[in-house]
Amino acid sequence: MLKKTKIIATLSDKRCDPEFIKQLYEAGMNVVRLNSAHLDLEKARVVIENVRKVSDRIAILIDTKGPEIRTSGFGSEVEVKNGEIVRFIGDPNGESGNGVIYISYPEICESISEGNIFLIDDGEIEFTIISNKGKYLEARANNSGVVKLRKGVNVPNVSLNLPSITEKDEKFIEFASSMNIDFIAHSFVRNKYDVIDLKNILKRYNSPIKIIAKIENRQGIDNIDEILEHAYGIMIARGDLGIEVAAEKVPIVQRKIVEKCIANKKPVIVATQMLHTMIEHPRPTRAEVNDVAEAVFQRCDAIMLSGETAAGKYPVESVRMMTTIAQEVEAVLDLKPDISLTNVENPVTATLAKAAVMATGQLPLKSIVLDTLSGRTARYIAAYRPKIPVYALCYNQTVMRQLSLSFGVEPFYFESHDSRDSFIQQTVTFLLKEHKIMPDDLIALVGGSFGPTNGATFLEISTVDKLLG
Repeated sequence: MLKKTKIIATLSDKRCDPEFIKQLYEAGMNVVRLNSAHLDLEKARVVIENVRKVSDRIAILIDTKGPEIRTSGFGSEVEVKNGEIVRFIGDPNGESGNGVIYISYPEICESISEGNIFLIDDGEIEFTIISNKGKYLEARANNSGVVKLRKGVNVPNVSLNLPSITEKDEKFIEFASSMNIDFIAHSFVRNKYDVIDLKNILKRYNSPIKIIAKIENRQGIDNIDEILEHAYGIMIARGDLGIEVAAEKVPIVQRKIVEKCIANKKPVIVATQMLHTMIEHPRPTRAEVNDVAEAVFQRCDAIMLSGETAAGKYPVESVRMMTTIAQEVEAVLDLKPDISLTNVENPVTATLAKAAVMATGQLPLKSIVLDTLSGRTARYIAAYRPKIPVYALCYNQTVMRQLSLSFGVEPFYFESHDSRDSFIQQTVTFLLKEHKIMPDDLIALVGGSFGPTNGATFLEISTVDKLLG
């Protein structure tokens, strides 16, 4: 296996031919991300079909737009000077221009008070609200710049009554369900109800899609515990997060969320501007290399590329660079099987998972092998962050792809077995043919004695040849 930390690469319809996707996959990409804010359904379909042509083991993740405010798409750009007074009006169909900026949230005057801050276009331009006139807001520009059309508006430390799922999101959710997508990354999650809203829609389509909650505002940080209870995993989306909270607090938030996710056995993704320089240049800055390395040191499950692969000049090189950094850091990571897991649904599985990983520190084990129907056993083992490869034999192709997001797990699709002995024989024979294990390897096997639907019940440690003997 190239590495234990997984890599997510964002793709656009402008560059998604199978040969390109294959290059990214061979360089270390595990998951393809599609940003619904920049795609329509037909363009997304093209990307998905091309990914499936390359490999059925590549997971696909689609972002929703989520509850957000943008400047109007009508009218003209508004150039402002430092100290200039402008008006903000809540009307998505309004035409901006001549010192008036229309935004997509009609109830803006009901939510905003004097002294609140508006940040536009990822914080490029900052305004302070100086007066709420009821029908419009007066604001002072704190720096010069150009307010462009359809740009994001952030209002730090203000709770806005925005719907968690937009009309476009609903269309993409239905589309994702019909296309057998693996993950939906729900943007701007504020609390558990935002996750529950999405879950209810997925239930309507009887979809097995897993929800990744994107944490990118203060409410999401404050409610991280309840969000973790309902989401499959977490994405630390540091772009908007670094605007909604002070930039110097983002590293602390990142570390705490990663720790919480590991304890809760939930995959955690660190995202945004990780190798941003490589959009235009063949090599990253030292600071970017250190940023990626720090995420791996923190033992996150996955690291993500956005513009680097969606529109950058060096997409394959960006994935290769991430792979190299991950390999270097993983080689010096200490084994930490003393993590205390929380919210353990199956204590037998958790105990076996911990024992298997602890054994890797006492015996010359080459790999941990398991079978899984739901992916739970693999996620439990992954939570302990073993240093050796974990091979998960999955009886469901969707589960196989979803485990592509879990630290250190290399999943395979496998036909179901009918007994403990047949599981061992079939599994070991399969992995030998795949050249993942050798006859004299000492391995740990975690499996169930009563069929794949009844969970893990045993841990067996032996050399491969004895298991076959």
